[in-house]
Amino acid sequence: MGIRLSPDQEAHLAQLAADAGRPPDEIVEEGVALWEERERRRREITTAVDAAQASLARSGGRVITRESMRELAEEVHQRGLARLAPEQKTEQKLAR
Repeated sequence: MGIRLSPDQEAHLAQLAADAGRPPDEIVEEGVALWEERERRRREITTAVDAAQASLARSGGRVITRESMRELAEEVHQRGLARLAPEQKTEQKLAR
């Protein structure tokens, strides 16, 4: 496959290759690999955002605000206390 580069791009690639001590084709291959990885991550993020938006549309999520985070923290705290209550009762009985 032939790839056309502008004179500035060719000069930049030649400088990169010289600085790295590697052939220009390796520099281009690595650049393409990095681009592929970036695009994969972008697709993953886009998919996650789409799923989150769909969940919100189904009322399956929360809108994040300072108040909603306080409420969530309180809910988690209360669930933790409820989960620990039986253990604390057992410990109190054993301590007697």
